[in-house]
Amino acid sequence: MSLHRTQQHDGNGALVVNQWLPAAHRGDAVGDSARRVRDLLRRKGHEADIFALSVDTDLADEIRRFTDPAALTGDITVLHFAVPSSMTEALATLRGRRVLQYHNITPAHFFAPYDAGIFRIAALGRTQLRSLVGRVDLALGDSEYNRAELDALGFSNTGVMPILVDPDRLASTPRQPVLERTLDDGPANILFVGRVAPNKKLEDHIRLAEHYKRYVDTDYRFIFVGRTNAVPRYYATLQSLILQYEMPVERFLFTGAVPDIELATYYRNADAYVSLSEHEGFCVPLVEAMAADVPVLAYGATAVPETLGGAGICFTPKDLEYAAEMLGLLVYDDELRSSVIAGQRRRLANFSMAHAARALDAMIESLTA
Repeated sequence: MSLHRTQQHDGNGALVVNQWLPAAHRGDAVGDSARRVRDLLRRKGHEADIFALSVDTDLADEIRRFTDPAALTGDITVLHFAVPSSMTEALATLRGRRVLQYHNITPAHFFAPYDAGIFRIAALGRTQLRSLVGRVDLALGDSEYNRAELDALGFSNTGVMPILVDPDRLASTPRQPVLERTLDDGPANILFVGRVAPNKKLEDHIRLAEHYKRYVDTDYRFIFVGRTNAVPRYYATLQSLILQYEMPVERFLFTGAVPDIELATYYRNADAYVSLSEHEGFCVPLVEAMAADVPVLAYGATAVPETLGGAGICFTPKDLEYAAEMLGLLVYDDELRSSVIAGQRRRLANFSMAHAARALDAMIESLTA
């Protein structure tokens, strides 16, 4: 299949590279990455746009609707796949090069006890994903973990295109003195960032708090930054567990979704970042925590060890007594804390824009050779 190269941008043979997003939301890791890819492609002289089925109002000036006929005319079209949508079948009918960028689907079984609707959506997502086997030119995971899943499903031409994370995204946000004073009132701040969903295993954070209180320190605060309404029954289960353990509710702060200016403040005032998730395709907050010099303690499930790349403290099996001990050391042992932060700073070099540009060049070269 030959590619038509446009004769724009000084006749340098630029390509039209379209990206498809089922939904465009600001603050969503996949959407944020797609916009960075678009900007990088434009700087390289290509024509690049993003098309979405639904678009947040504040993105309407930069994200085009999927109903625009131009959505179907790309030399290369990249579908960012994380949920089922009508874009899946549409991709398979295109004449240009077709690229699947797989951002992982949380296995349906995590949702079975809490939400039948989300269970069905997750199951449908995997069915749609399998339907693209043999119908795309390139199938990319944003981690080796995701690429291996594509291989197992039968995709023949696979690779890794990391999600584009801007480690400095939150660094320049203004200070929030009132929130900072609230967080700097004594207790150690143990942070988690992400939607409140069953695969994140936030019930284990509550159990970890019980061990931490018993063996390390009674002055703590676990902070959960992210949507609480994604799976309401699961969120209610977490609240019940806190009461069951007879733990002070003020020790657990669920903020809901917050703007970047507040998110940056939570990172700046965190003593440690904890991930006990049992399913991650990449986990952007791990990179954000490293960029904010917050020492990371993470259970080593799925793509988490790959994202950390030897940085932070990554542990298996899930021994919460051990985790509580290590958490205490990260909070109070200055030597260990400094060593961990130094390792995290070294790891951040792998998420540089130059690194991403090389990966993008390799993708385009593989499709145009």
